[in-house]
Amino acid sequence: MIKVSGVTKKYPARLAVDNISFEVARGEIVGFLGPNGAGKTTTMRLLTGYLPMNAGRIEVAGFDVEKEPHEVRRRIGYLPENCPLYPEMRVDEYLRFRASLKGVRPSARKARIAEVKEQCGLTEVGRRIIGQLSKGYRQRVGLADSLVHEPDLLVLDEPTVGLDPFQIRQVRELIKQLAEKHTILLSTHILQEVEAICERILIIDNGRIVASDTEENLHRKLHACSIIEMEILADQAAAVGKVDALGGMNVRNASELADGWLWLEIESDSAAMRVELYNLAVAEGWPLRELTEQQHSLEDTFVKITQGKEGGR
Repeated sequence: MIKVSGVTKKYPARLAVDNISFEVARGEIVGFLGPNGAGKTTTMRLLTGYLPMNAGRIEVAGFDVEKEPHEVRRRIGYLPENCPLYPEMRVDEYLRFRASLKGVRPSARKARIAEVKEQCGLTEVGRRIIGQLSKGYRQRVGLADSLVHEPDLLVLDEPTVGLDPFQIRQVRELIKQLAEKHTILLSTHILQEVEAICERILIIDNGRIVASDTEENLHRKLHACSIIEMEILADQAAAVGKVDALGGMNVRNASELADGWLWLEIESDSAAMRVELYNLAVAEGWPLRELTEQQHSLEDTFVKITQGKEGGR
């Protein structure tokens, strides 16, 4: 669906996108992440034809963004971060206007507008003036606009920015439903959305693609060691010595809890070493209250990739 090859975009004072290449397959839901100023929004504007590139090539559904811009735009629904709407227009009026601009046939407009209004939860507000709607409803209008011409690809740039937690949940559920029929490229700072929705993650930093994989594979590559937490009733010095002596494990932290239990944070070659720890506790007669592996979050992985050993941004 998307093929980006060697794309570069320069502004007078900086290099925003630096020779990037990636692909998104038809039907994929891909999260596009990066720190502020990393090049996310510029890349999305290049994809949608809103900005010209200095070098490289972008194809959407087999069409060249520069040579066949009208064909590309017919296949893309774009929701920018700050969705430009006409606040003085009513919802129905605005969607009719946008449908006409996007080439929806006059005979199909009424049915198509009704369909996207139902998809986006706008059926009851069709006669309302856009400027009088809440931020959440205005975001829904922008999403309906991006869907009205039945695009193959949805490019969503911070679709839940400025929404309250309830509105965020509603828009997130809507995106999940849309993913059944559309390829989606989703840019957001809310990493829980990526964890909940996306099948694959692209990370851009300093204008370059620094990661492209599933969340699970990124965790596996970046967090080579497992961290195991263990709570036992035992003498601290003796317990630390016994665990370290097992091999393949190292006690990173140890502290006595207020209720007399000992908490150990153990770095291990594998989460499977929990069996060794359990057998050790049984053999030593240590009462065991907890033996769990720490779960790495997408936030941990994102920070590790974008900061790295050199400090990053």
